Amino acid sequence: MKTLIKGGTLVNEGKMLPGCIVIVDDRIAGIFPQDNLPCDIYDKVVDVSGCFVLPGVIDEHVHFREPGLERKADIESESRAAAFGGVTTFFDMPNTLPQTTSQEALADKFARGRSESHVNFSFFFGATNANAHLFSELDRHRIPGIKLFMGASTGNMLVDRLQSLNDIFSECARLELPLMVHCEDGSVISANMAKAKAEFGPDPAPDQHPVIRSAEACYRSTYLACQLAHKFGTRLHVAHLSTARELSLLGDNVTGEAVIAHLIFSDADYARLGSLIKCNPSVKSRADREALRRALTDGTLYTIGTDHAPHLLAEKQGGCCRASSGMPMVQFSLPAMLELCDEGVLSLPQLVTLMCHHPATLFSVAERGFLRNGYKADIVIVKPHTPWFVTTDLIQSKCKWSPLQGHQFQWRVMQTFCNGHALLADERHLSDDAYRGEEVRFREL
Repeated sequence: MKTLIKGGTLVNEGKMLPGCIVIVDDRIAGIFPQDNLPCDIYDKVVDVSGCFVLPGVIDEHVHFREPGLERKADIESESRAAAFGGVTTFFDMPNTLPQTTSQEALADKFARGRSESHVNFSFFFGATNANAHLFSELDRHRIPGIKLFMGASTGNMLVDRLQSLNDIFSECARLELPLMVHCEDGSVISANMAKAKAEFGPDPAPDQHPVIRSAEACYRSTYLACQLAHKFGTRLHVAHLSTARELSLLGDNVTGEAVIAHLIFSDADYARLGSLIKCNPSVKSRADREALRRALTDGTLYTIGTDHAPHLLAEKQGGCCRASSGMPMVQFSLPAMLELCDEGVLSLPQLVTLMCHHPATLFSVAERGFLRNGYKADIVIVKPHTPWFVTTDLIQSKCKWSPLQGHQFQWRVMQTFCNGHALLADERHLSDDAYRGEEVRFREL
């Protein structure tokens, strides 16, 4: 099958150029200037005039809830949402039921991915207080790395023993496994929660969430993680940074991720959206948000993910204690970041670097994340000046809600190609419900 994508502007490796892409089966077979396309016969010609052609987004940070929490979401529904959002690869987190902290649980997840995922997939292996000895048994070609929760909201996946942390950081360094860490200090959060309950009652309102899960809780935990990374030489990636102060800790072998919620919302939005934007770490001040936005363009932050974390709408009711933390974002991350491009926060090539190139580079993804000859044909076509509203019927996530409902985007994802396969029929349907993505492979470091 030979496909020609023509007429668009290619955005790749810091450049924006009019060009054409030739796909043969599942790979990019040629990239040509718009005015220098070789004569050939194609099975399919896709005219994307007026559009921009990007590498497929790699979302390094999602919670697709399967197994065990399928009432909220599952791999089929959330990978479909990913396809509609131009995300062609996802890395799922280990806090499912059972948790992905054993070889058996990891194998089960891969089997589910092969059976259910509409896009490409891989799964983080989860660290616990007692399983660092298992890391050496893992196949580095199959996983992006280890996920560690140094926070207080992750059930019994919380790692809070210093010896265990030393074991995890040292073993990841020895094996050259990237370590992705959720950083919040539980003792600070517990003290803040006690004060809030004493003042506001048993379920403080959502606007207290950034007071309880405070900037200090984030900084203290991130500081410890960075100290351990420097001590052992661990490749540390700090997930969902939410404060200006944490940015000063990044550098050398420590990189940072921003997620959509902390880039588009601030604490002023609790009055309007309440617990719908309750997530961990919390959405914080406008000053923190502006510092994170600046860090997208000065080299401080390395990647953008979503921390896509669906819950049933009923589970999002209440305040800081009763409402669940997390929101579905994978379908809207690319349009949201394109909106920030329109606002001058970052350029389109910078967006592609942060959402496509850098996740591929950081985790040593093989043959994805760039528009290059011989690479897998993971491609997304986006069009500006094409307004649309986020409505319930367009939401693909199983939970069927979004804090962005009613919002009007100006950019639309027109088509998503996964391994050369065109996924979207229209704004509500996949072109082929039976298509399944591939397990991602990772190179040696």
